Order: sequence, then structure tokens, then C-alpha cells
Amino acid sequence: MTLTPHVYWAQRHGEIYLRVELIDAQNIDVHVHENVLQFRAKGHGAKGENDYEFSLEFLLPVKPEVSPKSTQRQVNITVRKERRGWWERLTKERKPVFLAPDFDRWLDESDAEMELREKEERKNRLKTSRSQEPEFVSLKTGFLFMYNLVQFLGFSWIFVNMTVRLIIFGQDFLYDTFHTVSDIMFFCQILAAVEVLNAAFGVVRTGVVPTLIQVVGRNFILFIIFGSLEEMHNKPVVFFVFYLWSAIEIFRYPFYMLGCFDTEWKALTWLRYTIWMPLYPLGVLAEAVAVIQSIPIFDETKLFSIPLPEAIGTSVSFSRVLHIYLVLMFLGLYINFRHLYKQRKRRFRTKKRKAN
Repeated sequence: MTLTPHVYWAQRHGEIYLRVELIDAQNIDVHVHENVLQFRAKGHGAKGENDYEFSLEFLLPVKPEVSPKSTQRQVNITVRKERRGWWERLTKERKPVFLAPDFDRWLDESDAEMELREKEERKNRLKTSRSQEPEFVSLKTGFLFMYNLVQFLGFSWIFVNMTVRLIIFGQDFLYDTFHTVSDIMFFCQILAAVEVLNAAFGVVRTGVVPTLIQVVGRNFILFIIFGSLEEMHNKPVVFFVFYLWSAIEIFRYPFYMLGCFDTEWKALTWLRYTIWMPLYPLGVLAEAVAVIQSIPIFDETKLFSIPLPEAIGTSVSFSRVLHIYLVLMFLGLYINFRHLYKQRKRRFRTKKRKAN
């Protein structure tokens, strides 16, 4: 009795990827004839140990050569498109009931283009690195390593100092955070401007806009909200903002340090690409609370108020700017969260693909 296996598909601009759920497949026969892919094999599928087969008539022409690869759990098939492009669907006729998207490899068109650009950039960097003198590579690597090391030490000092003081002094320390660790936090956040320059000049491969949003956003909170208002120095919200910032960075910077030498620690990689998911939104929420608490203080002190002509006889309170900034904060949260989530998705999809 011949049955149909479960088949999952994904595409790139030049290839079609098929994954056939068939354990310990044997006698695999895969070929393309007149734009129709025929598959036949024996293995353990949804209906147990049986012969399985299926056929797919592709939407557009493909090359007759196919590249099947059998593993213990599945059969992977790569089919090359005759012409590069993005297909709106896989098959010419109605989608077969046994066919479904392969979400482990699925990308929309824009993400696939980004992946293609990254591959080209890696090739270009490899060619460039081969043509450059080793001294330049060593200088760049040394610079990035030292920068990340200094930031890691700074944020680690902040995190450990705050944790120890919280254990020793309890809630009383919540009101003394700014006076205890603000000097190191000022240093680390000023130094973080280097990350924007690194992204802008191509020293590291990352987006300029997400980096700029984070650095400018944090420095606005640190210098304008906390630094310029003495009334904010004793607020407990300072503790939560500083603690959440440092909790993220003590995993991010050592990950970058290892990356300088193409080294990876799996646990650290998982933490770097996962721990931000709860901590980053909580950090933005704490920053929003700090802005809200500062609004009545700016109204009372008239600090940073914008004077208007004498004919009008008034000024625009800085709190109006803060109301607009609150909206921009959550817009920035969306942009950066989406950027970081795509990074995580690409990172672990690539590692999973290599494992298969």
C-alpha cells in the first residue's frame, strides 16, 4: 500500500527546500520531469513502515537536477529554480493537503533578501581580509576586544555592587543607587557612543538605527532625567533602570568578546539572544516611569523650558517634549524588539539547520 508523507517547504530566490518526514528512508527515488517532482521511498512515516510517494507540479520552471539528502529523521530535497525570483506559492494547482510551510526555514521575501545580502557581505569581507595586511586585522580585533572588555567590567561592577548592597542594606539601597554607581554608569554610557560610530563606519556589522536608538535613549534618561534633576537621584526607579541595563550588558559584552576570536560558548549565546526578551521591555517600562515621575519636577523648576517672544509672554514647558518622548520610546521599543527578534531568529535557525 502506497501512502503520502508529510512534506514541508520553504524558498529562497534561487532554491526550493523540501523536507519529507520519513524516518530511516530507504530506496529513495527523486527526479524532476516536465517540471513535476516525483518522490518515492520506503520508511517510517505518519502511517508507520510503508512505501511513500508524492508528486508536485511547480508553479514555475525548475532545473531537472535535484539534491536529496537523507538523515535518520527526514529527507531534505533542494530544487533549483530556472530563474531567480520569489514565488507567490509552490505549486501550479491547488496546494496538496500533505504540503505545509517549513517554519524552521521559512522567510518572507524581505528577510530572504537580507540573508542574501549578508552572504554577499561575508564573501566580500573574506576577500577583503585576504587582501589586507594581518596587522590591520589584529588592530581591529584588539580594539573591539578591549572596548567590549572595558564595558563588560564596568557593567559587571555596577551589577555586582548593586546586588551586594541590596542584600546588605535591603530596601534602603533603592534610594541611594544614583550616588553609589552613577559615576561608572556615566562612563559606560558615554563610551557606548563608540558603538554608533562602529556601526556607521562598518567596523561591526549591525544596523545604525537600532544602535542609535538604544544609545541616545539611555543617555537621554541618564543625563537629562536623572543627571539634571537632583530630585530624581533618590527615586527607587533609578535602581530598576540601572539594574535592568546592567543585567542585559553583562551577557552581551562577553558574547562580543568571544566573537572577536570566532569563539562561541553555547550557554552564553543562548543567554545573549534570549535574556533581552523579558529585560528589554522591562527596562523601557522603568525608563517610562522615570520620565513620568520627572514631568511635574520639570513643570515646577521650569528647567529646559523653551522661552517664547515677550509678546506671547510665556514659555513652553519641557514636559511637553517629554510627553512626545514617551510616545517615541515605545516606537523605539517596537523597532529594536523587532530587530533583536530577527537577529535571534536568524541565529538559531542557522544553528538548527547546521545540526540537521
